[in-house]
Amino acid sequence: MKSHLSLLDPLRFAAALAVAIFHQMFWSWAWTSIGVPGFERTVAADVLYPSAAPYTWFGWVGVEIFFVISGFVIANSAIQSSPGAFLLGRALRLYPAVWVCATATLLVLLLFGSGPASELILPYIHAMLMVPKGVTGQWLDEVYWTLAAETAFYGLVFCAMLTKTVTLRHLAWGLTVYSAIFNAVALLVASCTTPSDLPYLVILMFRVPCAAFLLSHGCFFALGIWLFIAANRRMTPLEQLAIAVACVSGAAEIYVFASFFLTSIPAIADQSALVPIMVWAAAVLLMAIAAVRSRRSARTSFPAAPAFLRTLGLITYPLYLTHNVIGSAIIRALVVSGLDATTALWIALTMLVLGSWFICAKIEPAVRSALVQTLAYFGKLPKRQPRARRATLAGGLRLPLPASVKVKVAA
Repeated sequence: MKSHLSLLDPLRFAAALAVAIFHQMFWSWAWTSIGVPGFERTVAADVLYPSAAPYTWFGWVGVEIFFVISGFVIANSAIQSSPGAFLLGRALRLYPAVWVCATATLLVLLLFGSGPASELILPYIHAMLMVPKGVTGQWLDEVYWTLAAETAFYGLVFCAMLTKTVTLRHLAWGLTVYSAIFNAVALLVASCTTPSDLPYLVILMFRVPCAAFLLSHGCFFALGIWLFIAANRRMTPLEQLAIAVACVSGAAEIYVFASFFLTSIPAIADQSALVPIMVWAAAVLLMAIAAVRSRRSARTSFPAAPAFLRTLGLITYPLYLTHNVIGSAIIRALVVSGLDATTALWIALTMLVLGSWFICAKIEPAVRSALVQTLAYFGKLPKRQPRARRATLAGGLRLPLPASVKVKVAA
């Protein structure tokens, strides 16, 4: 990835931090207005941050930023891989952290939570396998719902790669139109009903239990793909229109969800649904500027991005998986020990960042290496695709073929 696009890592870290602050400084106490309990409630401290609500309630929009970045990154990964290598790469990237973080979450819930341990068995299995929980049931940690959307998108890309006819443009177009139709209907229904009406609640449920359908979130992944294409060539007028549609569709999804919060939680009733839209739009604009600059400077050499930026990107994933339940337990322990709520929060976030660094730097590589060795032992590793070949998925991007290099292999 070119130097201009190195901002994706700190942007991803900032999005994760925003979600963490949202959960710990707002959702940890504001959820009682809606009455949607989760396992994290059993370990949370009884603390309030109402004065910070105007600055923390919209932190959830970090998830929508994640999805745009994911569309960009996965598009870049897919065009350089065979289907098997792509699938293996995604599994090796996602599963080690999930296994470590889900197990740590389970232990925290068993040690500090309330309720029978049997309630945690099925959610734990779902988390370890990264499969959607369905419409009923509970997540081991509510943040895992985003993995259902991510894996659905990866599966869609994988299927496109298998066809050998579907390109990134086709995939981006399909997701743009598909998600735009749903979000338009959702916005229309939401504008004609009250929060207590069933249709409104049915629309909202697609955000979490039915995330794997990509109904409301497909536009974000599509936008990421469009930005990736923009980083490699000039967009046609029709493609620019598709970007505009994806942006409007994403803004509609954010508006519907923000409206749900604002009408359901009295503490933020005076806030505006435009705030999370503007935060998300600013992040997308930064990505778009970086993509265009990257394309214009494609022939220019730049010094490599600082290693710590990549480290921030790697920290993001375990930080996202641990901040909610485990972070709540840490804050509770610190508050019980006598610290004030705000100090406890920042100490907990610091501990989570350090712990996430240890996971991504030490534990994940060990688990990943063990997985690769196991797959190699059973002969299940996919054959490497020659680097001089480009997957059909990249059709229409006019990417330059990498120069083939002869490599001597020692006997």
